[in-house]
Amino acid sequence: MLLSIPALLAGLILLVWGAERLVEGAAALAQRAGWSPLLVGLVVVGFGSSASELAVAVTAALQDHPALALGSAWGSNIVSMSLVLGVTVLVAPIKAHSPVLHRELPLLLAAIVLTALLVADGVLSRLDAALLLAGFVALLVWSWRQSRRSEPDELARETAQEMPMLPLPQGQAVRRVLLALVVLAGGSALLVWGAVDVAHGLGVSDLTLGFTVVALGTTLPSLASCIAAARKGEDDIALGHVLGAGLFNTLAVAGLAGLIEPLDVETTVLVRDLAVMAALALGLYWVGRDPQRPTQLGQTAGRVLVAVYLLHTAALIVTSGPG
Repeated sequence: MLLSIPALLAGLILLVWGAERLVEGAAALAQRAGWSPLLVGLVVVGFGSSASELAVAVTAALQDHPALALGSAWGSNIVSMSLVLGVTVLVAPIKAHSPVLHRELPLLLAAIVLTALLVADGVLSRLDAALLLAGFVALLVWSWRQSRRSEPDELARETAQEMPMLPLPQGQAVRRVLLALVVLAGGSALLVWGAVDVAHGLGVSDLTLGFTVVALGTTLPSLASCIAAARKGEDDIALGHVLGAGLFNTLAVAGLAGLIEPLDVETTVLVRDLAVMAALALGLYWVGRDPQRPTQLGQTAGRVLVAVYLLHTAALIVTSGPG
């Protein structure tokens, strides 16, 4: 594993850099195309945060490692909703004021429930994956319709404040997007090769490595963005990162991976991993169910969320078998 570990780390670094450049370039192009700040916040910033997971999932599925793809997508959701959000609210408590985010919360829970129903037979088939992708398209249409609402929205205001006053020139933005796509492709290829080799060397499954090392590596960079937003009082952007990534990973990333290469889903994954995802989404929905009286996520919630991440990781180590 002398070469595989450096390859895995180099792949993670390239994925982080490429994802950041992709979001910058895509946001500039979206602004020049006349997209509203709300649509940029929901689609480009929220979904663009999962560009690394998408690149890894596609590469892993194409190389006949669908378990690694699925572990990365679902594992990133758990890391984002537990560790990232938990550490963020430990640093700076947050409240969600945007009605759009309050409508996103039940959508995320519904996407997870739909996923559980589709894979309850033990298989994520191409038909199942197509249904997930159809749900993602419906979500994009919904986001576009929300962006046309005339009333002011807190998420839109915060996103507008964070946008650069002068976006990148169109040519520079296009070049940045193209470069980012090349870097993402190269980084994901390095990461998948290194991760598979490490998994085989340690005697663990692709699924386990996807849920742990790969998911943590691709998700942790968003922690800095969430903390920075929360410390500036941009609570809706911080939570929007988590919800947008969750929806994208559940519907688009897992759906595309399953469409490329169907996957057998063990009962343990349903009982252990999807149950944790659903519980986290349900908890977020419960505390944010009333947009008129948003519940603050503070120290207690942060400690609980971090504990959930640690307990889930421990359960992975104890219950996961070799690959």
